Amino acid sequence: MKKRFLIVFVLMAVVAGGLYGYQLFVKKMMGQFFAAMANPPPAPVAVAEAVSMPVPRTLEGIGTITAVRQVTISPEVSGRISEILFEAGQSVAQGDILAHMNDDQEKADLEIYRAQAKLAELNLNRSSKLVDVASPRSTVDQYRASLDEARGAIARTEAQIAKKTIAAPFDGVLGIRQINLGQYLNPGEPMITLTDLSELFVNFTLPEQTLAELKTGQAVSLTVDAYPQKKFAAVINAIEPQVGQETRTVKVQASMKNPDNLLSPGMYAKVRVSLPQGAPAVIVPETAVDFTIYGDSVYVLRVPQDAAQQKNEQGDALFQANRVYVKSGARFDNKVAILEGDIRPGDKVVTTGQLKVNPGALVKIAPVDGLAKNYESIKDNIPNE
Repeated sequence: MKKRFLIVFVLMAVVAGGLYGYQLFVKKMMGQFFAAMANPPPAPVAVAEAVSMPVPRTLEGIGTITAVRQVTISPEVSGRISEILFEAGQSVAQGDILAHMNDDQEKADLEIYRAQAKLAELNLNRSSKLVDVASPRSTVDQYRASLDEARGAIARTEAQIAKKTIAAPFDGVLGIRQINLGQYLNPGEPMITLTDLSELFVNFTLPEQTLAELKTGQAVSLTVDAYPQKKFAAVINAIEPQVGQETRTVKVQASMKNPDNLLSPGMYAKVRVSLPQGAPAVIVPETAVDFTIYGDSVYVLRVPQDAAQQKNEQGDALFQANRVYVKSGARFDNKVAILEGDIRPGDKVVTTGQLKVNPGALVKIAPVDGLAKNYESIKDNIPNE
């Protein structure tokens, strides 16, 4: 009996000891977990240097690209298409023949008028020699009138024949063909469009308040959806001399060269007019600014005062990320002007990795997507806390 009681007591002691040990283990693990949470490892961030530079001043608007020279080619006379000498999308030069219309009737009429003119000329010459002898002067005048009439008919018919040959009025690129061989066309019916792509206009509008800052010859840059990363240069060549009564905007036109034919009439364009530069300001990358409804802020790196915090176990240099609230200004070329806030030229600001950073937390500089500079090139310029 005593032996059985001793065995039960030993088992209960083992179980109690195991539970107690487990509780100690759990408390230890939880302590380590929360200690790690309170002191997270330094987050890797990319940085850039704040600089001082004049702030570009620009006016922005929305515009449409149009052709300087564009025409819908159509016949001046009626007739049936007898020959088509072009292809859709073909580049042509001024004077190139595009199509012929049937001119058999006009050519036949031309031969008749030429014969009539020849006969009238012979009669005129004969009667002129015999005037006042065998032919009265009235007969001479009649033959002269007949000759003039025949010559007029010849000129009219030759003009009609010429109009049945359709030629390009200027250099350009043809559009989609709108005719077929054998088709009968009336005057003014469209055959094809011809566009000169070498030079284009961009027409856009700006608020009337900007009128005082606009003048012909100003530089303009524009982007289009087809080439979002490419900027095209233009120059203002005309400003509407009146403001729209309903929109209170002024129409502006800029001209531009298009040597590679990348742009086409009808394209939507985002236009930026360059103005004289403003005063210098502290400039940081746009990715460095955290824009929120509570205010804009930037993480600025400082060297920790505690020497023990200046390096981690791996020997990486550590820095303290201080959140600085700022008042941001103009944005341009993926940069932001800082109007107010404790940021000075030369300060290193965090551009990537802000989501892993808390105010005052330690961070380490690491190249992220090529945005960070090598630490060795900037470590001596980071100020102390």
